[in-house]
Amino acid sequence: MLINVANVLAGLIGVSISFIGVRAFWAPQAAAGFGIPGTPTEDRTFQAWLSVKAVRDIAAGLFIFILLAGATPDLLGWFMLAAAGIPAGDALVVWRSNGPKAAVYGVHGATAVVMLAIGVILLVA
Repeated sequence: MLINVANVLAGLIGVSISFIGVRAFWAPQAAAGFGIPGTPTEDRTFQAWLSVKAVRDIAAGLFIFILLAGATPDLLGWFMLAAAGIPAGDALVVWRSNGPKAAVYGVHGATAVVMLAIGVILLVA
């Protein structure tokens, strides 16, 4: 039962991060809401950087789906633990950029904690 809950949560993380990546292609101005103040979302150079991030986000979501479909809970658990470094790193970037604490802790930090919890559940259950 606990593994099923962790799998559903992992799937939600995969859907969410893929959605964020896809949205960055179609609405780059939405990136301003993820915590870095003064992001020049209308600047073509920034949009190119954002496209690189979007590809990373979409791929991360796809990795989760692939592991959900064909891997053991242990492998998905290890992946989730390792991948928690992405939102933790994002939180650090937003924090160092004097971004809003809500984005640091409420968006990126909370995502990292949830991913760590999912990883631990999958490894111990």
